[in-house]
Amino acid sequence: MDILFVHNNFPGQYLHLATHLAKRPGYRVFAIGNDKCAGVPGVTIARYKIRKLPPEGLHPFAARFDSESRRAEGVLQAALALRKAGVEPAVIAVHPGWGENLPLKDVWPDARLVVFCEFFYRPEGADVGFDPEFAQTDVARMVRLRAKNAAQLLALVDAQAGVAPTRWQRSLYPDAFLDRISVVHDGIDTRWIRPDTPERIVLPTGHALNPGEEIVTFVGRNLEPYRGYHVFMRALPAIMAARPQARIVIVGGEGVSYGAAAPEGTTWKQVFLDEVRGRIDPTRVIFAGMLDHPTFVKLFRLSSVHVYLTYPFVLSWSMLEAMATGCLVVGSATPPVEEIIRDGQNGLLVPFFDTAALAERVIEACARPGAFRPLREAARRLVVEQYDLATVCLPAQLALMGLGDA
Repeated sequence: MDILFVHNNFPGQYLHLATHLAKRPGYRVFAIGNDKCAGVPGVTIARYKIRKLPPEGLHPFAARFDSESRRAEGVLQAALALRKAGVEPAVIAVHPGWGENLPLKDVWPDARLVVFCEFFYRPEGADVGFDPEFAQTDVARMVRLRAKNAAQLLALVDAQAGVAPTRWQRSLYPDAFLDRISVVHDGIDTRWIRPDTPERIVLPTGHALNPGEEIVTFVGRNLEPYRGYHVFMRALPAIMAARPQARIVIVGGEGVSYGAAAPEGTTWKQVFLDEVRGRIDPTRVIFAGMLDHPTFVKLFRLSSVHVYLTYPFVLSWSMLEAMATGCLVVGSATPPVEEIIRDGQNGLLVPFFDTAALAERVIEACARPGAFRPLREAARRLVVEQYDLATVCLPAQLALMGLGDA
């Protein structure tokens, strides 16, 4: 049986699923992704390039769909080449966020199409307008925002099934499509992302972190407002004053994953570091950059408390991975986090913008680590019971694809 994954940044959310199927006898696993996407053992990848077109005459409302259409053209060429080579997928799993879904049903009309429903853009009730400091609410921007959903809607029309990682992310989609969208998380491999004896690690920056140190961690793919970097930095002066031995480890890049770019000539990292400069001890703040996954997991085991903040937006894997290691998480009381963390039961919650409350919770967690052991254990237990890759998420994903026996 042929299986096809289509994802701009393959493997993305399909890493575990594609790896699993590639190891099973009787399956041929293929993928289509951009020309820089990563490989997965056992998966044959068809990479495409985007044809560049001049922007003259392109309406701003159509800019997103133009980009998606050019990606779809690349996918079409890759798909036709696969079909010519004899590939006939019984199931196609696609992330429609870049328009790559558009040609799939015309190339393989009989394939079961399973769409990854990560985030449906809307002008209210989610990320847009949530943070008044960075709100952009002009009507033209709202129209462009709605237009960003075009490829997703076309994918859902064609789909036999959809999958969203959380209940809240599913709830953002139009009522007309909810009956075909199931909630199944990508999965956390709790067999190795687990509590273990903390060990000394040396970060790429050269900083060494040792067991027994008081370490406060913060993680974002990039350090930006969407993931609460500005709120965290504003809480640091109080945290560091109250905990003079604490070291702050901040993981993430300096680009922009979500939201607006920083003012020209700077980065969000620098903007908010400059804001608190003079009120923190810079020798105790480590900007670790990007970490490989094994080091990332070891960092959580060393962490006294992990801070996870987010707008009402896509939930990060990192929060669940921190919980799986038994790390105490202080999270923002925003819908994607509140779906997982129950305040005082398996973690701690604070209002997103309340820097004083955030500082108070982090200080308390550092001062009384033993008092929060039950929360750490409950956090680990929740992830194992509801988000474990092998026993919960992977079987559910296979069932959605119609491969329950795989």
